[in-house]
Amino acid sequence: MGHPKINSMHLDILKEIGNIGAAHAATALSDLLKKKIEMRVPKVEMITFNEMMDLAGGPEKVVVGIFLRIEGDLEGSMFFILPIEQANRFIQHLIQDDQFDFQSNGSFIGMSAMQEMGNILSGSYLSALSDFLQLKMYPTVPGLSIDMFGAIISIGLIEISQVSDYVIVINTSISEEGLENTEMKGHFLLLPDPESFNVIFKALGVE
Repeated sequence: MGHPKINSMHLDILKEIGNIGAAHAATALSDLLKKKIEMRVPKVEMITFNEMMDLAGGPEKVVVGIFLRIEGDLEGSMFFILPIEQANRFIQHLIQDDQFDFQSNGSFIGMSAMQEMGNILSGSYLSALSDFLQLKMYPTVPGLSIDMFGAIISIGLIEISQVSDYVIVINTSISEEGLENTEMKGHFLLLPDPESFNVIFKALGVE
């Protein structure tokens, strides 16, 4: 299932862009965290808005969500969604504190590590996208929330009167090199405003 105008070649291009963004983000995160962070984009897909609601394990599933708006030549919303258990494990490992839990007392240092990660990730993806598509994109400052997936998405979308029917999902895997138990599998959700979809199509060469 996907948008009628988008075929697997276009998704491959988006995946390639995703991997470029992931490589930049991995470098920046490695510097920030003083650990060797690996990132890859195993898959990019385009799904309907309804399919997206089942993505993270359903709307009731508690996740760590990072949300921002994109302005400029391309406008839309961007979310980075991580299952809470994986986010907890990753941050526990990073800050060397196995008591850390986003839901209970979310320590300041753990929260800010996650926020900073969100800044780097979204910035890296957006700049890769903007370089490739030759479009100017300006992210707003990302907000971080811990809540049910459905709640995070709807809060993020309240300010948009009209949502596209389709969502671009960039699946992302983040881990510390050589340590599989630190792997986090997150989803980047790119929800272009309806008219911005045509801008993306044009830039990808879709008739």
